[in-house]
Amino acid sequence: MDAGGDGATGATNRKAPSAAAAGSNPKGKGKGKGKGKATSNSKASATAKESSLLKQKSPAEFFAENKNIAGFDNPGKSLYTTMRELVENALDSAESISVIPDIEITLEEITKNKFNTMIGLVDRDRIDEELYDDFESIKAREKRLAKEARFQETQAKNAALGKKVKEAPAARGKGRGEAAFFRVTCKDNGRGMPHDDIPNMLGRVLSGTKYGLRQTRGKFGLGAKMALIWSKMSTGLPIEIKSSMKEQNFISFCRLDIDIHKNVPHIHLHEKRENKDHWHGAEIQVIIEGNWTTHRSKILHYMRQMAVITPYAQFLFKFLSDSVDKNLTIQFARRTDVMPPIPLQTKHHPSAVDLLLIKRLITETTKQNLLQFLQHEFVNISKSHAERLIGEMGPDFSAKMTVKSLTSQQLVRIHQLFRQAKFDDPSGNCLSPAGEYNLRLGIIKELHPDLVATHASSPQVFEGHPFIVEAGISIGGKDVKHGLNIFRYANRIPLLFEQGADVITRTALKRINWSSYKINQQQDKIGVFVSIVSTKIPFKGTGKEYIGDDITEISSAVQSALKQCCLQLKSKIVKKLQARERQDRKRNLNRYIPDVARAIMDTLGEIADETPPKRPRYDKEDEELLEKVNSQEVTEMTFRDCLTQHVEQVWKTFSEKS
Repeated sequence: MDAGGDGATGATNRKAPSAAAAGSNPKGKGKGKGKGKATSNSKASATAKESSLLKQKSPAEFFAENKNIAGFDNPGKSLYTTMRELVENALDSAESISVIPDIEITLEEITKNKFNTMIGLVDRDRIDEELYDDFESIKAREKRLAKEARFQETQAKNAALGKKVKEAPAARGKGRGEAAFFRVTCKDNGRGMPHDDIPNMLGRVLSGTKYGLRQTRGKFGLGAKMALIWSKMSTGLPIEIKSSMKEQNFISFCRLDIDIHKNVPHIHLHEKRENKDHWHGAEIQVIIEGNWTTHRSKILHYMRQMAVITPYAQFLFKFLSDSVDKNLTIQFARRTDVMPPIPLQTKHHPSAVDLLLIKRLITETTKQNLLQFLQHEFVNISKSHAERLIGEMGPDFSAKMTVKSLTSQQLVRIHQLFRQAKFDDPSGNCLSPAGEYNLRLGIIKELHPDLVATHASSPQVFEGHPFIVEAGISIGGKDVKHGLNIFRYANRIPLLFEQGADVITRTALKRINWSSYKINQQQDKIGVFVSIVSTKIPFKGTGKEYIGDDITEISSAVQSALKQCCLQLKSKIVKKLQARERQDRKRNLNRYIPDVARAIMDTLGEIADETPPKRPRYDKEDEELLEKVNSQEVTEMTFRDCLTQHVEQVWKTFSEKS
């Protein structure tokens, strides 16, 4: 059967080419069909080949397609994130040269017509109305008008009956509405940028000066580059940069956009201009699509929170619009000249490294042997400790062996030992917290509370990374709602989104018994401020907007810091309550003084009117007092004054003792 099968197959295979060559169909039937089949097969194979080709995306292209990762979910969030990124870059720039930050932020609304004029696009009137998403048919319009009429009729009846009248609901169109555009400008007095580095600093994704193990404000290293990508996606317009470094006699001007697919800057103009005012700093201007209406409160809340954590900075925020009534100017004044220290770059802690990082450190190190490598590339490994570690690694290791000669198996052994061995915790010297002084000043400056307490924890460690928790709690204040008002910070930047799952929120809501500290969680205006600084903030989620509640070390530190603030407040509240009680008692006594003085005067008057007895019943002082009452030298007002002075004296003595 096998031989027969093979023979049949072979015969069939031999016939097929000869028939095709001879053109066995004289009428041409099936000729086109055969060609079509061959063509479809070739197309399918070409498609399969194309789909199997290896493709690569540039970092810029990746973030353009996944812009929500960097906080550019929608036009409103994109406007907020752009403004925030520029402000944080400006603060970093000023602080890096120990200059007190002076930052101006301007959001200028640009209407669609104005935007079209800017890019040279001529507006066209609609021809086919039904083509548009916001088209309303005659039937739909009649239905809407009838509904509005019924609403007005109901409201008129309610008004006549004295019932509460509701506002008319805002008209909601079916369409997505007109696109809104904004010119976002941020100007600072910081370091500025070197002339030749500007294109790469702003036009190449994943390039910058903040890489390394240190406390940084940035969460992705994107900053203005992501704003440029969003600008290219939403308006197609380039970004403009003015920059000048200290003692530089020119201003660098650069207009550029980014080649998304190649991740390289596309320079439109790059020149040097005269610097008459000897200005130093940077001014970045970008035009993007945005939504001020939906994110107005978030933007203003962010600016207020930033003013709390950086009271040494001055912010001038402006919103400009063609509608004058929408214009807004807010100045967040500087309250102090005391700035936190500049965060220092540090070395990796052995317990916090992985195998890939060890390989990279070996590639980059300038040290020759293993002993020097362990001493100088990691914190808290002394020479004696390094020698003990090498001895524990086994006979294949020696202190003098070349570090770049280590095999993959030897690197795994080092990594395993790092995970098991005991090391001293890293210190917090590399961290730059705001400081209790600045935190307290910021809270007082922006909230004007009745009471405030602050506390800073000692440096603690999570997975080899040091962190410090600073906390503040205020009672009362301006523009503060009743209940808990939670302000969260990570590396001195406000966190406004995804608050519910954050460790700070959950600790404040679930782990603090406010009533035990004489604080009413529902009725009091409570401000809760927690700032966490670290060389690595353990954010959760792609948006990096909250810190998880599953890290025991951080959760315990936050709870402890808040409790310390509560204890301070309890002491102040108790003293305040005691003072209020004393005032109430004093007020009550003073209220009875007129009645007591009148009663004393009446009694003495009756005694003075009595016929003098045969023998004296009173001593000399009493006789003198009765005579003064008779002569009206002592009156009711005299007793009132004496009693008032006595109460004051008693209260003064009591207050001094307490």
